[in-house]
Amino acid sequence: MPVVVVESPAKAKTIEKYLGGDYRVLASFGHVRDLPPKDGSVDPGHDFEMKWEIAADSKKHIKAIKDALRDDQSLILATDPDREGEAISWHLLEALAPALKKGAEVNRVTFNAITKSAVTEAMARPRQIDQPLVDAYLARRALDYLVGFNLSPVLWRKLPGARSAGRVQSVCLRLIVDREMEIEAFKAREYWSVHARLATPAGEEYDATLVSLAGRKLERFDLTDQDRAAMALSAVASRDLQVVSVAAKPASRNPWPPFMTSTLQQEASRKLGMGAKACMSAAQRLYEAGLITYMRTDGIDMAPEAVMSARDAIRAKFGENYLPKSPRMYKNKARNAQEAHECIRPTDMMMSPDRLTVSAEDQRKLYDLIWKRTIASQMEAARLERTTVEIASPDNQVGLRATGQVMLFDGFLRVYDQGRDDDEGEDGARLPAITEGEAARLVGSAFAAELDKARDKGGETLSAPAGQKAAPGLLTDENAAVAARQHFTQPPPRYTEATLVKRMEELGIGRPSTYASIVTTIQDRNYVRKDKNRLIPEDKGRLVTIFLLKYFPRYVSYDFTADLENELDEISAGERAWRDVLARFWKDFSKAIEGTSDLRISEVLSEIDDALAPHLYPPRADGGDPRACPLCGAGRLSLKTARSGGAFIGCTNYPECRYTRPLSAPDEDAPVGDRLLGEYQGDPIMLRTGRFGPYVQRGEATESNPKPARASVPKGWDAASLDLDRAVQLLSLPRVVGPHPEDGVPIEAGIGRFGPYVKHGSKYANIADVDEVFTIGMNRAVELLAAKQTRGRTAAAAPLRELGDHPEGGPIQVMDGRYGPYVKWAKVNATLPRDTTPEDLTLEQALELIAAKVARSPAKAAKKAAATKAAKPKSRAGTRTAAKPKGAKTTSAQAAD
Repeated sequence: MPVVVVESPAKAKTIEKYLGGDYRVLASFGHVRDLPPKDGSVDPGHDFEMKWEIAADSKKHIKAIKDALRDDQSLILATDPDREGEAISWHLLEALAPALKKGAEVNRVTFNAITKSAVTEAMARPRQIDQPLVDAYLARRALDYLVGFNLSPVLWRKLPGARSAGRVQSVCLRLIVDREMEIEAFKAREYWSVHARLATPAGEEYDATLVSLAGRKLERFDLTDQDRAAMALSAVASRDLQVVSVAAKPASRNPWPPFMTSTLQQEASRKLGMGAKACMSAAQRLYEAGLITYMRTDGIDMAPEAVMSARDAIRAKFGENYLPKSPRMYKNKARNAQEAHECIRPTDMMMSPDRLTVSAEDQRKLYDLIWKRTIASQMEAARLERTTVEIASPDNQVGLRATGQVMLFDGFLRVYDQGRDDDEGEDGARLPAITEGEAARLVGSAFAAELDKARDKGGETLSAPAGQKAAPGLLTDENAAVAARQHFTQPPPRYTEATLVKRMEELGIGRPSTYASIVTTIQDRNYVRKDKNRLIPEDKGRLVTIFLLKYFPRYVSYDFTADLENELDEISAGERAWRDVLARFWKDFSKAIEGTSDLRISEVLSEIDDALAPHLYPPRADGGDPRACPLCGAGRLSLKTARSGGAFIGCTNYPECRYTRPLSAPDEDAPVGDRLLGEYQGDPIMLRTGRFGPYVQRGEATESNPKPARASVPKGWDAASLDLDRAVQLLSLPRVVGPHPEDGVPIEAGIGRFGPYVKHGSKYANIADVDEVFTIGMNRAVELLAAKQTRGRTAAAAPLRELGDHPEGGPIQVMDGRYGPYVKWAKVNATLPRDTTPEDLTLEQALELIAAKVARSPAKAAKKAAATKAAKPKSRAGTRTAAKPKGAKTTSAQAAD
């Protein structure tokens, strides 16, 4: 019985149903091998030799396949029909080689849809593994590894708080940061437009816009203020108007092509609110269920039989009028035809969304979108009639224009209309019957509603405050027959996931299989946050981008990244040797890495401080120096590093002045900011935000009281809703529970660096719930202390979690210590930050904590470096092995596209 291997169990189940009992179908559960997360996995010194290892979870799947091959040495690799799928088949063949006897038959089959006909046809046309596709995968994987394992450590050493860098993720992050800086640098320009409400002799009303004044064409910024707008308004209102010409022209709108990966992600974001990752997950389920074709594609062409099936569905559902005379053919935009697949479409055009049996809501909505787009792509064009009416005064001093359109035949719009990312303007409304030469009568009080609306929005403010968008103002004549509307130019909008993917596609950055992972990675790294579906760079993301632009400008260049993607495509087409591409890249990249070896952190911060000055130190409302310290007045604000990693703004007059604030200037619209909560016993109680988060403070710093009482707002509390009573409770900690029943020593409850606790003398015990600190009684406190002492030192504590091995050897464990959970590696113990739980901690974060702990102890660092140098040779990749967090996720997450 031949053994067929696919990626997922869902796909295996569907295919086994189609093949019947003559085949045994097994799943590899994705990739079975990966590069070990340590130096030397890609060796530039030995022609980029790559060392692979089978993942622990994959060993059982490989064993199951090997066991199946004992009965039949016929192996069919049926992974996905793209570069990644080809790579999985190659990895499987390499891993299964020991189990294959001489003469064993190994074939590769691909199908674009998991349907019975597609699968059986593919089985009848087996082939061998496409080596150029595999070579392109190897080149991409090696590039991502070399960047991740060489550039990320530079960030860790030179830019405290940075997480990682990636060959494509860093370029994608730059797009978002560049857009944000465009927005911040944007200066709004005021302009006005003049509109009139007119009526035909029959009394039908319509709107027209002023397009010429004083006999010449009116440009956008000709009316730049209220006075000019008032003059134009008066010129229109004081003149008789007449229709000069009426022109009606037919127009048509053709349907959009069917979906490919990028356009599917864009529409799913616009219409369904789906992120790229969620979209691809739902599409994967639909593909595995045999409902749609393969969903990672840059092709928009459709198989001839699918085109005819779509035409049959249109004929049956909408009639002959909606069917064009000949099928619509769409030209594939992919540069590399070898990797271009069919568009994303339903496998059965007659399976309309109302007949779908899928229960998952996201899958039903996505299928509905795919079906409608596919059907619409083969429908008749929409037919319109667009009318333009020119109106002028007898002396030709003013000219107005009215436009409108009417739908003559809806065509494909009956099924589908593409969404819009931002306001692109609306088509004109239907105009009444207007004939050339008739009078255009001004209609009184036509703009009363618009005037009321503008007043409600504060629109009588006729200028935009600095850095803010103003509501449009409205200026009218006495009878409101003519109105002048105030406008301000708007900055470019922030990216959504949809517009970001669109921009990446335009620049040639990334490929269909990488869009979702790139967008997800920069959010997971906390470089970018999503707010109301818009992507906003965090301060950490800005720092990383400016650092890379300063010291590695070539590798965050849009053109360089796109050219490298093209070279990878040429490898997959068999036109380039993958090792040659890597050699050229590594020669320059390794030199750039070496060039940062002597950089000092102070130098890096100074460069970033200057580059981000407009963002870090925005203009003050009083016109004062934005860098002047608001606390002492003598010092200047500058970028500094925190002892625990990360960066903040501090005063150069430290330690005399201890003023600090986060990188971002306080946001007036933010729910959490500096505010007075009330007074307690004559002292003001304030909520403030520092570099470690929100805190409450009692009173101000004075000479007699330089350090007023402070308390951090605990994790899980909503700082925005904090009131005076809760703030006073925090400031009253630690609270005395009472004397211990055995020795009379007081037991205290409080919130410390490592969370809530009870204390008896020098003994501490953790409290699970923060709120219990304020209510815990004597019995509960004694119970917690006794339990902690019982499990204390009687035996070596068992680790809470095993995270994996350190790149330099030895396990990394999460332990439960006296002062809370901590990370242990060899003799290095690093406490967990307050906002991190043992369950959420990743290996990469643990490595960062260990590196930071070692770096804070120069003696330890020197001793460890000497021991490491004696025990381990220099990396063959040409980079130094330092005490740095090289996590097990580097190859798949940090270094991923």
